[in-house]
Amino acid sequence: MSAPRIPASVVGVSVGPREQEIDGRWLMAYAAALGESAPGYFDTTRPAGLLAHPLFPVCYEWPLALDARAKAVPDDVAGRGVHATHRLTLHRSPRAGDRLSTTATVAALESRRPGAYLVLRMETVDASGRPVSTTEYGSLYLGVECARDTSHGDPPKTLSPPGRGQGEGPSPEGWSWSVDVPIASTLAHVYTECARIWNPIHTDRAVALGAGLPDIILHGTATLALAISRVLGRQPRGPETAVSVVECRFGAMVRLPSRLEVCGSRPEPSSAGDVVRFEVLAEDGRPAVRDARMILAP
Repeated sequence: MSAPRIPASVVGVSVGPREQEIDGRWLMAYAAALGESAPGYFDTTRPAGLLAHPLFPVCYEWPLALDARAKAVPDDVAGRGVHATHRLTLHRSPRAGDRLSTTATVAALESRRPGAYLVLRMETVDASGRPVSTTEYGSLYLGVECARDTSHGDPPKTLSPPGRGQGEGPSPEGWSWSVDVPIASTLAHVYTECARIWNPIHTDRAVALGAGLPDIILHGTATLALAISRVLGRQPRGPETAVSVVECRFGAMVRLPSRLEVCGSRPEPSSAGDVVRFEVLAEDGRPAVRDARMILAP
């Protein structure tokens, strides 16, 4: 029997624009799910408005990811996808009261050893058409073939996915700091409702076991967001530190309950802004988030 296949014709497939209103309740709920306590995330009297966690765009992008998958990926393939890479560019932070419009386009399809690697580019603008965020969301469809490497528009800027090279970063002993992060047994359920990101493998044990997982697992974006919070906590301005880019690759599953270890570097100057490299180790010591870096806005 031949392996399932994603046709090259899916590249360029687009969904949206979809408009969504960003309210303070959503911003605060996302921060609360991550265990944030800084007043800026919750003080609705703050003159500059509520802070948005840097990874909040995943919340309003999720419906577009579902729509794009339904339109571009065959039904017999959809269940094989895992979140492999993530690259977010923040042109500015989302704000309460924003009416944002997001469009998602299949930007690339490439063959990898484990399967087909598909990159979805999600572009979000405000009511005036000014860019707010751009995300390149890479999924690896395990055991799935694709016709050839194909891209649409500018090549995606995501890190190399599994099966093609490795990103560079400090060795484990080269990190300048590390911190343990406890993961409660209920975090996936709380994150699901607060982020408004519904995928039953994270909350329904029967579905997770049916998908071949050992149990429900924590969302990759939740793991990444927790790490981002720890990186920001090491900066002089804390959560108010402006972030322009976050990128990473995902690896090991995070079980619940468990603990994570977040390791990071000191900021390194670059032409784009100071760069902080980091990784997240699962309880078994394997990297759950790797080759990660955050660029702080100048």
